[in-house]
Amino acid sequence: MSKPSWDEYFMELAQVVMRRADCIRGPRAAIIVKDFRIISTGYNGAPHGLKNCSDGGCLRCRNRHEGKIERYQYEESCICIHAEQNAIIQAAYLGTSTKGATIYLTLSPCSSCAKMIINSGIVRVVCRDLHHDGGGIELLKVAGVKVEVQ
Repeated sequence: MSKPSWDEYFMELAQVVMRRADCIRGPRAAIIVKDFRIISTGYNGAPHGLKNCSDGGCLRCRNRHEGKIERYQYEESCICIHAEQNAIIQAAYLGTSTKGATIYLTLSPCSSCAKMIINSGIVRVVCRDLHHDGGGIELLKVAGVKVEVQ
């Protein structure tokens, strides 16, 4: 058995974190790493204290899942927090700096999350799949954040 690279290792761990996700649109995960150590993780789902998406907590996701609205309609009304948002928020909550860190994502960031990544000081993004909003990757590149798609 060969030893995985650091990127392979952290991306595999992101797959495990993703199992905690609770958004019926699809599970996503993020891991923030600094100096080869995990400083924060996040997955998509409802904020603390709110009913989980899979339990009917998000009307927008439920309507989309039932075919009442189009896939990308009313995205901002979704109560679920994106995985990278949760990871950045968790680091802030714990008082841990993300400056100079790498974030591993199971899905490339949307434009809103890309802006958070840029302003949080994260310098490298490694992602597995591509989000329909390609603008996120473009924002990261313009800001000088290194982006790698595996």
